[in-house]
Amino acid sequence: MIPAIESTTGLLTFWAVAGYLLGSVPFGMVLARVMNLGNLREIGSGNIGATNVLRTGNKTAAALTLLLDGGKGLAAVLLARAAGGEDTAQIAALAAMLGHCYPVWLRFSGGKGVATFLGIVLALSFPVGAGCCIAWLIGAFAVRISSVGALVSAASAPVLMLFLGMSSAILLGLLLALLIFWRHRANIARIIAGEEPRIGQKS
Repeated sequence: MIPAIESTTGLLTFWAVAGYLLGSVPFGMVLARVMNLGNLREIGSGNIGATNVLRTGNKTAAALTLLLDGGKGLAAVLLARAAGGEDTAQIAALAAMLGHCYPVWLRFSGGKGVATFLGIVLALSFPVGAGCCIAWLIGAFAVRISSVGALVSAASAPVLMLFLGMSSAILLGLLLALLIFWRHRANIARIIAGEEPRIGQKS
């Protein structure tokens, strides 16, 4: 369920902090400001992620936000793994996710973590990450609701880890999935009420 702890406490602490700081960079906010798209907090859902950036009508900015938010999760895992091992990689992964969702720079009010989550699982295991991306595509485009794709993808992560031989990451997969479901609790309520915005819909 968890990797063997082989790194020192100091190294684990370092990568927890480094992962959090890397994950906390709000690329959506930065790009919206640089590209004069307005304040994301006043657009659509007010979220800082790619889906809300897309509501500005700028597909390039949305794609860049998706890539950069995913990239910081991927980078956190790969850098921590190179410096230590699977224990540091998983610590950095969880910290990066928390950094994106609760960044200190935005008073701990960040994004919902979907792109960062996908970057993390791709770095942890490409087959698992690819499976989660496919799950997102199926869930999102079946009903044209991004949050449905996010929930399906998150729920698939620990299952894929179990069946693809990543038993040491299952606890991490569960924690990431629970965090995404928690961050999407308002979306879940709107989905049930039939009020969740569709992909590409401006608010």
